[in-house]
This record gives sequence, C-alpha cells and structure tokens, in this order.
Amino acid sequence: MSFLEVSDLKKYFPVQHGLLEQLTTRHLSFVRAVDSVSFALNKGDIFGLVGESGSGKTTTGRLTIGLVKPTSGSIKLGGVDIPGLSGTELRNMRRRMQIIFQDPTASLSPKLTVGDAVADALKLLEGLDNASAKEEVIKMFEYVGLSPAAELYGRYPGNLSGGQKQRVVIARALITSPEYVVADEPVAMVDVSVRAQILDVMRGMHEKLGLTYLFITHDLAVAKYLCNRVGIMYLGKIAEQGDTKEIFRIPLHPYTQALLAAVPVPDPSAKRDKKIPHGEIPDAINPPPGCRFNPRCPYATDVCRTEEPPLRAVDGAHPTHLVACHWAEKFL
Repeated sequence: MSFLEVSDLKKYFPVQHGLLEQLTTRHLSFVRAVDSVSFALNKGDIFGLVGESGSGKTTTGRLTIGLVKPTSGSIKLGGVDIPGLSGTELRNMRRRMQIIFQDPTASLSPKLTVGDAVADALKLLEGLDNASAKEEVIKMFEYVGLSPAAELYGRYPGNLSGGQKQRVVIARALITSPEYVVADEPVAMVDVSVRAQILDVMRGMHEKLGLTYLFITHDLAVAKYLCNRVGIMYLGKIAEQGDTKEIFRIPLHPYTQALLAAVPVPDPSAKRDKKIPHGEIPDAINPPPGCRFNPRCPYATDVCRTEEPPLRAVDGAHPTHLVACHWAEKFL
C-alpha cells in the first residue's frame, strides 16, 4: 500500500453571484479547481506537481492535508482517511503532515517574533515548555541556515530578508518532524541566488528525516533538480505523470512538451523549437469538452474535442509513465 493515496479527487468551488442573479436563476456555477485527480506516493518520494497558475496544484496540495474539504474523492495518508477526520483528530494528525506556504511574508504574523512563530508548533502539538521549545527552534534555525540562530530567534519578520523568512517557514513546517510535507512553490518568492540553497536545505531534511514531499512548482527545471517523480497538471486534471527522468526523456503530452520548451538552457547559441501554446487557459467554470488542452494544442483533432482521454500507460513507454492524450503514441 502506498503512503499517500489520492483517488478521483474533486474540488468544486461555488461561484458567488450578485443578489439579482441569485434571485432570478437557480443554476449554480462552480470553478472546477480539481477534477478527478488520482496519484500515489510511496514513503520517501518527492513528487512534483507542475503546471501554470490556475492548474489546481495548490488546491490539490491543501486537500491532501485537510486544509480544504474535497467535494468528493478519497485521500489516505498512512492508511488514515483525511477527509473523514474530526477537528480534534485532524489536529493530532498535524504532527505527521505540514505545509510550506508560498508567500513567507503572508504566512508569518508581523506581531510574533519568528522564534515564537516556530516554537508555537512545539508547544501546541508536542507540549514543550518555553525553554525546551526555544532550544529546539534554535537547533532547527541552525540546520536550515539561519545564523546567528539565537539572535534571529527574537527578530520580527519585517527585520528579515525574503530568503531568511522562507527558511523560517521551512523550519516551522519541519520542527515537529512530520512524515509528509506539502511544499507550495517554496522558492518562488526568493532571489535566484538563494534558490539552490533553499532546495539543498529541503533535500538535506528529506534525507535526514525520511520525509515524503508533495512539491508544487511551475518550473520543470526545479522539479528535475529535486523530484524523483512528476505529475503535470492542467486545468484541474493530471495530463501526464511518471518518473522525472522518463518525463524529461520522452514527454508524451503536448502540454508537457511546451513546458519543457520553456526551460532555459545555458547555451545562448542553442536553437530550440519553441512549442509555446497559443491562446490562454480556458475558463475553469466552463472547461472545454474532450481534452482540456485541445483549444491550445497544435495536434488536436475531432476526437480530442469530443472525447476526454483517460490517464493511461502507452505501449513502448515505461509502464509507470502515464499520459492523458489520444495521440501519445506518435511522440514515442
């Protein structure tokens, strides 16, 4: 049995209408943020969810740790049914699962010192007293590269750089030694110069604690550096998933090919085939019929516009390499 099992997961957010529209219509509209998503993580996996903004990555991550209730579907972490947990049970599970938020400034209270912000998790979930919690936090600050740790403990978020705040958020997520961590774009808000340092910290903690990561990013290059498996999301669905090496070696979905074409290469003279999709992401309230990528796909045919492709294995590809495309065989 897999450590994390997500099956046919859906999350539809109701659209808020104006008062007049609410009185004159009974039709309810929904944003299909996550629409029939399934995947599984083994213990110790670093699974990357990759896609453009609005693809449903962050909502999927929050669903897996109970921050958002699903419309339907199953989420099991270590055999525990996450949506079925009561408030007290979910709070107890917080020791085992945590999240690294994308925006460290927004996720840290300006009224709390960063040391207290991290220590609160130990006090609430582990029952430590102030002195013991502070000692553990200083150790964690040192491990994630916050130095001098004792001095930074008493500072407020406004007195730290973006990179330092991101390390604080990572420290807060890891301080209770969780088994599962959702990392939501953890390097998107920091300078390029410190991204590699942050990723190395996360990799080091993965090796030290045996963590399982759901790593959310829009950057396939970052996913290649850190993740052993990747899922490509588009408009609420997984378009392709498999081992990272296989995805980079043989991308079988046109959307994946477009994302890879956007990854910069360290050779200014290199000529590359830019497979940038035309148009914009369709409306998640009224997604197109058939394959959701068909309005932007250069290979779309009539069947793509009418029949939704299942996520399937392809003859000639690795058996764990799955793709939702009617014409995937042509890319082998």
